[in-house]
Amino acid sequence: MNGKELIARRVARELRDGFYVNLGIGLPTTVAAYVPDGIEVILQSENGLLGIGPPPSSDHEDPDLINAGKQPVTILPGSSFFGSDQAFAMIRGGHMDVSILGAMQVSSRGDLANWTIPGKMVKGMGGAMDLVASGARVIVAMEHNAKDGAFKIVEECSLPLTGRGVVHDIVTELGWFHVSGEGLEMKEIAEGITQEEVERWTGCRVHYSRDLCPMLPF
Repeated sequence: MNGKELIARRVARELRDGFYVNLGIGLPTTVAAYVPDGIEVILQSENGLLGIGPPPSSDHEDPDLINAGKQPVTILPGSSFFGSDQAFAMIRGGHMDVSILGAMQVSSRGDLANWTIPGKMVKGMGGAMDLVASGARVIVAMEHNAKDGAFKIVEECSLPLTGRGVVHDIVTELGWFHVSGEGLEMKEIAEGITQEEVERWTGCRVHYSRDLCPMLPF
């Protein structure tokens, strides 16, 4: 199991029967493949789809059936289609229980930067700003460091913010981190990872839960 699958499987364990959930572009969309058996979760996409199923096999992809990140999806019985205005009305109206988003940076206080890098062309900010202001629980699912090794979990975000103090939890291939009143608290640690490695690869101070336990994908 690679790091991305570990992240997606662990995040999927947080879903509960009847939850309405928005999956952000990128790694968060893979959570749809690991929704636990026996529960019904209604996945929403800002482009106007409610009731997303698991990813399709390559021979069953439909170019007209995509999520907000233009990735092919499947639909479930009872799925519905509508305009993006209605999709955002659901989000802004506080009807999402959980929003699972990617990030370029997250601060120890839960500030989120995930929509632009200065100097690069931006095609649009997407729905992240609405999602983090909706009142839903926000879980960031991302790889722990950037491709060049730069910190993504930092004391202060240097990139333009999507929202201040909006992130509740961060899940990476190293473990599960909760944003608490004291800063960043590690509650679960991935198999084979040491606390020294966590501190080396994290750009802020990490507190460890008294009940620190292994992060399990199942």
